[in-house]
Amino acid sequence: MTIFRIRRPEIGSIALTAIVTLYLLLLTNNSFWSHAIVYFDRAWPGLLSLGAALCLTTFAVLTSLSMKYVMKPVIILLIVISAAAAYFTDSFGVVIDKGMIGNAAVTTGAEASHLLTGSLLLHLALYALIPSLLIIWIKVRHRRFLAKAAVNFLFIAPALVLSGALIYANFATIAYALREHRDLMVRFNPAGPVTSAVRYALSTYRERNLVVQPLGTDAKGGTRIANAGKPIVVVVVAGETARAMNFSLNGYHRETNPELKALEVVNYRNTTSCGTATAVSLPCMFSVYPRKQYSDWKARSTENLVNVLTHAGVSVTWWDNNTGSKGIADLISFASMTRQKKNPLCKNGECLDEIFLDQLDRKLGATTANSVIVLHQLGSHGPSYYLRYPEAFRRFTPDCRTAELMRCSTEEIVNAYDNTILYTDHILASVARLLEKHQDRIAGAMIYMSDHGESLGENGIYLHGAPYAIAPKEQTQVPFLAWFSKPYQAAMGIDTGCLANDADEPRSHDNLFHTVLGMMDVRTKVYNRNLDAFAACTRPDVREKTTPAYHAAQNLGPTAPVDEPPRARSAADFL
Repeated sequence: MTIFRIRRPEIGSIALTAIVTLYLLLLTNNSFWSHAIVYFDRAWPGLLSLGAALCLTTFAVLTSLSMKYVMKPVIILLIVISAAAAYFTDSFGVVIDKGMIGNAAVTTGAEASHLLTGSLLLHLALYALIPSLLIIWIKVRHRRFLAKAAVNFLFIAPALVLSGALIYANFATIAYALREHRDLMVRFNPAGPVTSAVRYALSTYRERNLVVQPLGTDAKGGTRIANAGKPIVVVVVAGETARAMNFSLNGYHRETNPELKALEVVNYRNTTSCGTATAVSLPCMFSVYPRKQYSDWKARSTENLVNVLTHAGVSVTWWDNNTGSKGIADLISFASMTRQKKNPLCKNGECLDEIFLDQLDRKLGATTANSVIVLHQLGSHGPSYYLRYPEAFRRFTPDCRTAELMRCSTEEIVNAYDNTILYTDHILASVARLLEKHQDRIAGAMIYMSDHGESLGENGIYLHGAPYAIAPKEQTQVPFLAWFSKPYQAAMGIDTGCLANDADEPRSHDNLFHTVLGMMDVRTKVYNRNLDAFAACTRPDVREKTTPAYHAAQNLGPTAPVDEPPRARSAADFL
């Protein structure tokens, strides 16, 4: 009996390296090349020089790794990384930078499952699995170690020299393009994702022995909260992926905020985020550091807003319907809503945001102390927008009913997203109504601010997480609003009419830390009145205005009796 055997093809290591280099550059870098063409703006000599230099450098690096038993695993890994990165950059326009690696590291299984689509699997099969199987199948010829080192050097050295010469010859053009568009090299596969992963790993390693420094240990309540007569309760709603331009309160052509519109909410129409992804924006929102001074290291090594509130004797609770508090709530009461597996509002490890309401109702009914309750929403997190709202809020149709956004029209994507905003409107209004329901025994207020926005296909970009320097306004303009019960307004001296007149003043995530401290009448050296969004419209307490401590804190000069100011209608009247 004759047995037919297919003979494995053979190839030299240098030849395989060259083929893989061309494969990576030509088939997994569509986003890089398309952006490079735009960024270089017809400066073809510079663009071609950069492309050739990258090809030569990649070839040199892969050749240096072309050792027996090492070459195949390394090449296969780089092909898989490049193919996966190419899918997300080409399909959603995202950039796989350090921040995006961080997002991936902290994401939950339920959140990640929305990205494991048929399109992704097909893409990986074509661009990663098949090439990898071919590489495993073929036989690679290797020379003896010394001979291989000599031959490899004869290829690597000229490649690097020529690469350097090409860059030098067009240095001004290349340097200008890369300096003005720092995202370009992050898009280059596989170097961009690999470098970003290494940077994230090094950052995480440096933080392994991090010691958190105390903040605001001098914090204490002021005279207003001491004399309120009932518990002061502020509900801080940390939104998710809500962009300001889709709020009808901000002028959007669709009515996406009908319930909030019926309430006396204070809405700020010009608010910017600290980052474009939850892993950055959420810690920054609760950090004492403004965006220009903020870093992940600073946030992790310093206590935050919830800790300062605790130092002041405020009861602080964090309820999470998202992927966690990112370390913010490590030292306070924390509860994950997604663990309620038998709740009809939950499915596959995710819950609709209504999961908060019944428990909030019960908690408000039992509250006897000054409290801050943080609700971290799932909000409008994509790409599965259609899973973020129940059927009753499926008002804008046809809506995209899949996580594979490329299969939906722009209209369908926007419809689904707008339904999530409509549902968030209902959640926020419901929180306000619950505070109002219990106003006979508590003085309540709500403040809402989203962590970042979202791209819905504008300029070919979807989702969020773009590097801040190049992020579109869709990802950085966020909604910011507040609601105050009548007992809270009376107890804390808030004038909502005055606040409404300041609705167009620029605000940002920098304001949240100090605004919440002000809302809870917390006195501490870390409080900055200039960053308290409501301070200018908060009437000083006459019981405190005559004290030396008050005048020192407000920089008002010598102590002197001051009459109660008349009712004011603009911030200037309070300054």
